[in-house]
Amino acid sequence: MSAMLDDLIAQVLKLEIQLISARARLEASTDDEALHDLRINLRRLRSLLRPLRGLPVADVLIEAARELGRITTPLRDLEVLIAELSRHHHERLAEPRRVRLRQGCREVLQAPALERLFQVLDAWPQLLRLSAREGLLEQPRKRIRKRLLKDWARLEQALADPAHDRHALRLLIKRARYGADAYPGVVEVPERTRRLLKGAQDALGKWHDRLQWLATAEREPDLAPRTRAWSTALHAAELRADRVLEKLQARLG
Repeated sequence: MSAMLDDLIAQVLKLEIQLISARARLEASTDDEALHDLRINLRRLRSLLRPLRGLPVADVLIEAARELGRITTPLRDLEVLIAELSRHHHERLAEPRRVRLRQGCREVLQAPALERLFQVLDAWPQLLRLSAREGLLEQPRKRIRKRLLKDWARLEQALADPAHDRHALRLLIKRARYGADAYPGVVEVPERTRRLLKGAQDALGKWHDRLQWLATAEREPDLAPRTRAWSTALHAAELRADRVLEKLQARLG
């Protein structure tokens, strides 16, 4: 088996350890970063495996990670909203949402998706070795590089579109950035480009958060005291995101 596949197994094992730690911290219910760290390591796992998508050994773990990510996304959105409310001293609004968050985290810990993920992780190194022996993983570096370059091409194309969709761009930027982080030696990304990617992701993240909060306020009228500030911040975030995206397009173009 190639050194690259050995390294892939080592990285997955490290992420499994991080996920086990995050789960334990979530069970203890004393760590405000546990859910966030769980999701960060799920994202790293998916970014690591995404260039191998289409291979059964990769797809089974990608799907397990995706499902857990799907059921934890609303909880992370709620967690971010609670932090925003607390930052502006709206504890009366934040506290009932903390109750919902704690209940949601307890449900995640009992969810079949969490158990399924760790079952697949436990079996995965052996599955990868079997796939390699059966000849299903020939030239992994070439395959990974091709997928990563395709992600960059899609990002450049989207940036060049005057009618680009910020939601789609946010996902493409995350995909390109996380892929480069997962495989730093496969596609060379200059430090200046990395900084612009991070800046664009941060700017679009702020825009996305405020858009989410305003949508939530339509369903939850008690959030009305924050809507004017969020609308103003949304407009500022749009302008900031567009400026950073222009710089990124110029850099990639």
